[in-house]
Amino acid sequence: MKELNSCKEAMAKSIENKYFAVAHLYKDEKAMEMHIHDCYEVYFSISGGKQFLIDNQVYDIAPGDLFLINQYDSHYLTQIDKELHERIVIMIDPEYMRSISTEETNLDACFQNRSEHFSHKLSLTQEQQGRFLYFINKLVTSNGYGHDLLERATFTELFVMINKIVADRENNTEAEKPSTYNEQVDSILSYLNNNLQYPVSIGDLSRHFYISESYICRIFKAATGTTINKYMTARRISIAKSLLAEGIGVSEVCERCGFSDYSNFLKAFTKSVGISPKKYSQYCNK
Repeated sequence: MKELNSCKEAMAKSIENKYFAVAHLYKDEKAMEMHIHDCYEVYFSISGGKQFLIDNQVYDIAPGDLFLINQYDSHYLTQIDKELHERIVIMIDPEYMRSISTEETNLDACFQNRSEHFSHKLSLTQEQQGRFLYFINKLVTSNGYGHDLLERATFTELFVMINKIVADRENNTEAEKPSTYNEQVDSILSYLNNNLQYPVSIGDLSRHFYISESYICRIFKAATGTTINKYMTARRISIAKSLLAEGIGVSEVCERCGFSDYSNFLKAFTKSVGISPKKYSQYCNK
């Protein structure tokens, strides 16, 4: 398997080939704005990067941290070290992951199971980091006769390991805690996520929290790296994708996700996902 050097290319290849792709990324690729994509993502930090905003949680990033992001998680690297930002990203088509799972072993669990102690972040031990990098090296160096079988076997073994780490953490009830940061921003994130079905404005937030609009925008951007409007749009699109995949009608999804009218929903969804809500629903429910 060829090791890629672009997150977007890995994303496109995994979906196009209904398979998975591995990218080794450095500081030269600009981080994307808050986004959602139709593949699973495994993000392994080697160096650089300071914070990850995933849904309504902000996580600190340290070397050896691994993040599990599913196709409905809106996410964004909020702070990046300009000098060095090295990471390994695996993009996986969800259907491929399900196809190699069995009744006894659901490799999908690490992306889909969201228990009380759920966290997107795993802080790997030195031994676990070594095993992870061993599997990655094996994947990107496989070629010649039998390479497809070796890739599949190595990929399966890698995700058996990851799911075991997740299961052990759940059993110990010691999930990685989100970062502690500005308490006001924490309250704002909670309020926004509890009111996504309503058209919340900056003015509404200002009145609710008794702070000025300019101040609320400034502290939110400083803590999360994105604006309130971009954050709200990304979270609403994330939820819309999940509801459409469940077979809920487009009009109802538009209402439940807090868009002011269908034309705004259509424009935002198509820009983010690449296809209209109706086509996305047809694709998921065919």
